[in-house]
Amino acid sequence: MGYFAKMRGHTQSPPGVGGVEILWSWVGSFLGIAAVGLLHFKLLDHTGLMLIIGSFGASAVLIYGAIRSPLAQPRNLMGGHVLSALVGVTAFKLLGHQPWLASALAVATAIALMHLTKTLHPPGGATALIAVIGGDAVHRLGFLYVVMPAALGAAVMLGIALVVNNIPKNRRYPEFWL
Repeated sequence: MGYFAKMRGHTQSPPGVGGVEILWSWVGSFLGIAAVGLLHFKLLDHTGLMLIIGSFGASAVLIYGAIRSPLAQPRNLMGGHVLSALVGVTAFKLLGHQPWLASALAVATAIALMHLTKTLHPPGGATALIAVIGGDAVHRLGFLYVVMPAALGAAVMLGIALVVNNIPKNRRYPEFWL
């Protein structure tokens, strides 16, 4: 098969999901982001700390909307965000004066580490990037960014996922822990 022929794809689009599945995905993502946002804006925002970052929106898609995906499992959610945050902060500290290089190094290294540790979680790439380009509020956190928002925010969302995703009889979360 030629190089460009591979880009045609080779399977059909998967079937859509039913209304009940959509409803539970909505409920979970609403409650998960609401919990993290409420804690952030009501308790932490005035302190200079944070609990909500953009990559959590993508995590919500996985842990509430694609709950059977290997990328949505607790090990991937927690490990992906924590490792990626650590890599992102390190890249900024080493190469923050060259943000284009720090950004590329952070994302690429985060992906490699997630692969090596079997914690691949696509929003982790954004968590690493946010550590570099997130501005002064993120940069002031330094390595605290790994704990808060990355680990603690992901843990809050995981708690909501465990409760909500197991309410309906036809949903079960997680598929695996480790």
